[in-house]
Amino acid sequence: MDVSARIEAVYAQIVHRNPGESEFHQAAREVLPTLAPVLGAHPEYLEARIVERLCEPERQLVFRVPWVDDDGEVQVNRGFRVEFNSALGPYKGGLRFHPSVDLGIVKFLGFEQIFKNALTGLAIGGGKGGADFDPKGRSDGEVMRFCQSFMTELHRHLGEHTDVPAGDIGVGAREIGYLFGQYKRLTNRFEAGVLTGKPVAWGGSPARTEATGYGTVHFVQEMLRTRERDFDGLTVVVSGSGNVALYAVEKVHALGGRVVACSDSSGHVVDPEGIDLALLKEIKEIRRQRISAYADAKPGAIFSGRGSVFELPCEVALPCATQNELTEQSAIALVKNGVLAVAEGANMPCTPAAIEIFREADVLFGPGKAANAGGVATSALEMQQNASRERWTFAQTEARLAAVMTEVHTLCRATADRYGCSPDDYALGANAAGFVRVAEAMAAQGVV
Repeated sequence: MDVSARIEAVYAQIVHRNPGESEFHQAAREVLPTLAPVLGAHPEYLEARIVERLCEPERQLVFRVPWVDDDGEVQVNRGFRVEFNSALGPYKGGLRFHPSVDLGIVKFLGFEQIFKNALTGLAIGGGKGGADFDPKGRSDGEVMRFCQSFMTELHRHLGEHTDVPAGDIGVGAREIGYLFGQYKRLTNRFEAGVLTGKPVAWGGSPARTEATGYGTVHFVQEMLRTRERDFDGLTVVVSGSGNVALYAVEKVHALGGRVVACSDSSGHVVDPEGIDLALLKEIKEIRRQRISAYADAKPGAIFSGRGSVFELPCEVALPCATQNELTEQSAIALVKNGVLAVAEGANMPCTPAAIEIFREADVLFGPGKAANAGGVATSALEMQQNASRERWTFAQTEARLAAVMTEVHTLCRATADRYGCSPDDYALGANAAGFVRVAEAMAAQGVV
């Protein structure tokens, strides 16, 4: 059987064994064909069935999460943790609390996490988790009771040398605090390294909040430099207005770019003068209002509940919200409007058709495995600080983050070139580089 046929056979098996999990299927379809040059050069990976083993999680946990709301009513949610691959280190990946979460979503995220974590060069494996719980509109007491119930079941599978969750959509410092408190209560251990994304006051890493957004912008800066450009004077649009988007905006402005639009699930706001970050943070982090409140407060800004933020003219586009938000239609509009670079601040926000359009138009495209690796890289640095009982400054942490993102960028280009592709093929470079690191470890550790 040739390499392409073997890849198709593996993909068919994934679809057969994971019915209805379309996001996981999409993630596998995006990765597997790009591994053909690696597998052709390393037939020993085929013989050891590395790809088949890599695509099957080491452990999948699904559990009931009962809790009581403020009205005294019993609520029941479903929790998940997929411990996908531990060849390079303990499972590492966030927890997502959102009504859309199901096993397929968690598996897609965990699969992506394997490659992303490997690219950082740090000793972390891949995993992901979450629940179909929506913290929006819930009181602090309700969120606390849910988190305590969730951790009561999950804690037996965690540990700083086993599985180290972090935050994701719907899981911020508040949720991490409640989860850690319950873990500490159940285990009678202040095991700081078991959760990352903690507040700085009790073991968190400075710059962790900013890391994913900052890292994405650092990666784009490196891509632009290959075309002898930088952010200075460029117009940028960012989707989302959560943690990743906010700090992507902040770093773009610091590097001389101008973000003119951002969004949330209700629509998008356009501010031709450049997004007022202080106002945006107040609306989203303090008032917890919809993005339309920005237009109400800022003269000249316009809110729209229709269309896409990616239909606006820009040189750089940063999708930082959720999966499959940047469609083929949006990609066509971006190319027509002269976009130079697109980088995924979120996980798999670009559809396959959109990515193909960028490739055909010679638009620089940074896949999420590489472009948004700064968040998990800084989580690993937080684990390092916890293990050594050290506390770094913000400047130290950001310098390490910038160095990691530069190394990831260099590795992606070098790997694509090594396997006979254009160095600008960051998708192939990221997939191949991450795969090789994991495959070497799996081969060395035997059939386990």
